[in-house]
Amino acid sequence: MYPWLIFFVLIAFPVAEAFSIMWLAGHIGWWVLAWLAAAFFGGIALIRFERIAFAPRMLFSMQRGDSPFRALFASTRLFVAGGLLVFPGLITDAMALALLLYPGTWRRPPMARPAANDGIIEGEFRREPEASSENLPRRDI
Repeated sequence: MYPWLIFFVLIAFPVAEAFSIMWLAGHIGWWVLAWLAAAFFGGIALIRFERIAFAPRMLFSMQRGDSPFRALFASTRLFVAGGLLVFPGLITDAMALALLLYPGTWRRPPMARPAANDGIIEGEFRREPEASSENLPRRDI
């Protein structure tokens, strides 16, 4: 890849973020600052929650017999979305929102199907006559 293109993107992205913030602030005023502060604290909370929830999510996915890559992918998406929310800007907030709303993050996992040995024992039975108290062995107390 061309090094000048990487340099251009690295310079153009923060400039585009700054212009989008100034444009929106000109239209709605100080609410942009409230939005950026709420997004920052939401991103911090999302990263903290995901840091705690990552290990149990991996453990439960492996206990269910699922691939741990699905849990790893979901956690990575949430980490990246939290990082994008922390970075101030409307473009990064839109990308974070797209990652958060991507179908699959909040979808419930499919119910486990019963295994071949699901605890049912097939066979026949017959009822034995009940033993009377006369036939039981005697216990001396």
